[in-house]
Amino acid sequence: MTAKTYGQMCPLARSLDVLGERWSILVIRELLLGPKRFKHLLAALPGIGSNRLSDRLRGLEDAGIVRKTVLPAPATVPVYELTLDGERLRDPLLALGLWGLDLPLDERIDPGTARADLIALCLTATQTELVDPSRRETFEFHVGDEVFHLQLRDGRFLARSGPSPTDPTLRVACDLQAFMELALRQVTPSQALKDRLVTILHGTRTSLTEVFRVLAYTPPSPDPDG
Repeated sequence: MTAKTYGQMCPLARSLDVLGERWSILVIRELLLGPKRFKHLLAALPGIGSNRLSDRLRGLEDAGIVRKTVLPAPATVPVYELTLDGERLRDPLLALGLWGLDLPLDERIDPGTARADLIALCLTATQTELVDPSRRETFEFHVGDEVFHLQLRDGRFLARSGPSPTDPTLRVACDLQAFMELALRQVTPSQALKDRLVTILHGTRTSLTEVFRVLAYTPPSPDPDG
């Protein structure tokens, strides 16, 4: 835990004692997508620097949010992953991400930092209905140079980095703009296929439609008094 503290009993203040350092929440964001090697975290967080990343990981380890482990064979490489306490941050942090979707873009924000896997990560927080809990499937997306997948486990979708570790139910390809339009419900899967914005490499249009039916972002209604 960081040495800095608000010195208050308030649970929110105590949470910020742990999470309030710059970059800490973004490190957790990356680990919500699955275990990561140090070099992959460094690449995903341009500007953090190796010394600061080491410091943030050490603080999150001390707080019981992150731990070091080794991926099973054949990978057998050291990685960082979230602990059970770290996983408890998934819902509140993704809710914060959905809140941030509606903020105006600051001119200092680089549009080139947009990533489809992070959009998918936030999109999983929109799920309001459980799918059949017995289903264990993956849905793989190739968005420009990015590859990530959605796991269906215990009736809920989880966004994970990289290709599916098993044969996916669905594999699709599109560009970032098309994926964003699907995620924000600006185009339907049927229309995206018709307009050739999306290509199904494996699977059916029914599976594609299911993903964007269950994961449905609805922008908040305008404030009538605004």
